[in-house]
Order: sequence, then structure tokens, then C-alpha cells
Amino acid sequence: MKTMTIKRLSLALFCALLLFLQFTAVRADSPIVLVLKADGEVAPAMRDYIARGIRAAEEQQAELLVIELNTPGGFILTMTEIVTQIRASRVPVIVYVTPRGGMAGSAGTLITLAGHASAMTPETIIGAASPVGGGGQDLGVTMRAKENESLKAMVRTLAARRGPEVVQLAEATIESAKAISAEEAKAAGLVDFIATDRVDLLKQLNGLTVELESGPRTLQTTGLVVREQPINFGEYILDVLFKTNTVFLLMALGLMALLIEFSSPGGWVVGFIGVIALALSIYGLGILSVNWFGAVFLVLALVLFVLELKTPTHGALTLAGIGSFIVGALVLFNSPGTPKFQQVSLPLVIVTSSLIGLGFAVILGFALKAQKTPLSMGQETLIGAVGTARGRITAHGQVQLRSELWSAELAEGEEPIQPGEKVVVVEVEGLRIKVRKA
Repeated sequence: MKTMTIKRLSLALFCALLLFLQFTAVRADSPIVLVLKADGEVAPAMRDYIARGIRAAEEQQAELLVIELNTPGGFILTMTEIVTQIRASRVPVIVYVTPRGGMAGSAGTLITLAGHASAMTPETIIGAASPVGGGGQDLGVTMRAKENESLKAMVRTLAARRGPEVVQLAEATIESAKAISAEEAKAAGLVDFIATDRVDLLKQLNGLTVELESGPRTLQTTGLVVREQPINFGEYILDVLFKTNTVFLLMALGLMALLIEFSSPGGWVVGFIGVIALALSIYGLGILSVNWFGAVFLVLALVLFVLELKTPTHGALTLAGIGSFIVGALVLFNSPGTPKFQQVSLPLVIVTSSLIGLGFAVILGFALKAQKTPLSMGQETLIGAVGTARGRITAHGQVQLRSELWSAELAEGEEPIQPGEKVVVVEVEGLRIKVRKA
């Protein structure tokens, strides 16, 4: 009886295993939808992430690719590259503005329009796509006109299939920085759907026909296996590197390391770290929207710190250097008109500048102490040293001094010194010392 029970149990387990393997095989062969989470500034990291996602979707023969977008905007050149990648995709790309409270601001507006279909979560917004200068400032009349016309031409191309009213609305997001809600965008035809979540989005997409370079394609979204593609380590590092606060900290670290190297030359490791940190910060500054006039104050701060080392002023130049560093950082990153998301944190600037000042004060203290410390090597250090007479010293004799035996003679006017008596060195002449009784 027990044998029959064991056989039945084994058979049941075997059947269950076959069913599991069959189910797994079916899911492995099932069509997939690949999901990307593009959250943050439109920057090189997002561009590389989306490019990798499109390649993966094509290689895995995905039914579609969904980009869940939440961005305040970013760089026009990077946005243009992302738009080109999306339009060239062999897999339908759906841009979905989410989560609630999110936005497709500025450059994100054109990325949304570039999708083969688009959707928004309730309580999200889209628009405010007016271009600004590299330092965040308003562009001049001529340059602004050029940028506006360029972006409007791109918008007309991307929104043409949606009709003239949508094109006019899309142009208004550039010309007058107009921003609209998800409901307004759907009502105007700027986006295709309002979806409460990913499941709702896929349900609404089912049966939709989209236009690819290869021709029209009807989406079949029932039974799709959802696969999320996270950012990889390289993209994460690139994303962190081009955060404004990170660039500022790298710049501060580089400055501090160079100050240490100037104060105590020869420590190549600290100098090397400083050069690398400054190189990375300069690379980041080349990508970010900054006002380069702030760099003048940063260089001035470095000069003031170095001058304090060379000609100490009891902290006056140090305080001036800290002030110049704070002003330089704020002008560099927080000039009027710079988008909020590209500004450096004011508390971070103040705290970092104070730490630099404190660290520099410590360096300066060690430097001043070193200047006042008596010499610890050379013949001059023997003057004032105390030794012991080895034998009677009249005109000449020998003295035990610091584990060495020296030839000695009496200083002028001194009486003979008896063996074992303590003597003090008063003068050094080559290899001979002059002594007196201690």
C-alpha cells in the first residue's frame, strides 16, 4: 500500500513538473513588451539608456517598447538624438508620461510626440518647451528665433499626423511656453490615451495601428509578457556624473586636493586625485547649462588660497577666497533663468565652502607651525646641545654628544673641564665644536 502511494505521489510530481516546464516554455516563446523607466533630466545617460532599450527590443523581437517618461526637460541636442532613435526604431515605441504628478516638460514634449503612440497618466502635464541658452538665460532675439523655428519645424514633422490644430498647440508649447494637463492634451489630440496604469495602457493599445518606417503595424497587446529593463552600471555612473551637485562636489574636491599639493609638494597621489576630479568636473560642465563667468571667481578663490599660503595674512585672504568660491559656484550653476532642476543646492555650496575653509585653515596652521619649528638636522642644530666630557678638556679634548664622539675645545675664557662634566656646545667649526661648562 505504501509502495502504491509513493508511486502515485511521484507520478503526480512528475506531471506537475511537466506542466510547469510547458508553461515556462510557452511564456518564453510569448511576445513581450519591453519597459524603460526614463526618469530625470534629458541627458546623455537617458539617451544611451533609450538607445540600448531600442536595440534590446529589436533583438528580442518585442511586440512594442514602452518608455515611461518623467522629465522636466534637458538638452536640445540630446533630445534630438533620442527623437531620431525613436523614429528609426523597427519596434513600435510608446511614450507614456507617468507617474501621477510627473511631467514631459520642455525637451520631454518632443520626445513624447516622437513616439509611434503616446499616453499620459492623470494629473501629469506636458509642454513649456521654449528653448533657453547654455547658461539657462533667455536667448537673444536672433538666436531665440533660430532655435524656435528649428524646434517648431521638428514639432510640425512629429505632430503632422495628428492634424493642424494639434500642430498649432504643439508650436504654442515652444513659442509661448504653454503647458497643458493630461486631460487637455488628450482632448486636443496631442496624445492618444489617458491610462491609469501600465495594464490600462496595454489594454487601450490593443488593436491600435501605428506607422513605422517599414509600414503600418497593428498592435496585439493581449497576453504580452512584460519585461522591465533597468539602467546598467555605466548609465548610472553617467547619470550621477552629470548631476549638478556631483559636478560641484568634484570641482570642490579637485580644488582642495590641489591646495594640499601646493602646500606640501611631493604627494603625487593627492595631486593626481585633484587633477582627475577637476577633469571630470570640467567634462560635466561641458554638458550642463552653466554660466562660465562664474569660473572667474573660482580661479580667483584658488589664487587667494595660494597667496595665503605664501604670505599669511591671518585668515583675511582665506575668508576672501571662501566668499569668492561661493559667488563663483552660484554664478556658475544658479544664474537667473537656469532651470530649477539644473541648479546646485545652496546649502551644499555653503557647507562645502565652509569645509574647504576649515580644511585650508588646518593646512595653513601646519605650514605656520613648520616655519616656527627649529631645524632638526645640520650642524646648526648642535648649538645649545648638551654633551659629556670624555677626559679633561683644557685647550682640546673629546665630548660625547648624541651618541657621537666629537673633537672639542674650550670656548674663549672658559676654565678647564673635568672628565664626566656636562658641557654645552656654543659654536661649530667644521668637525670641531667649541664648548663651555653646562
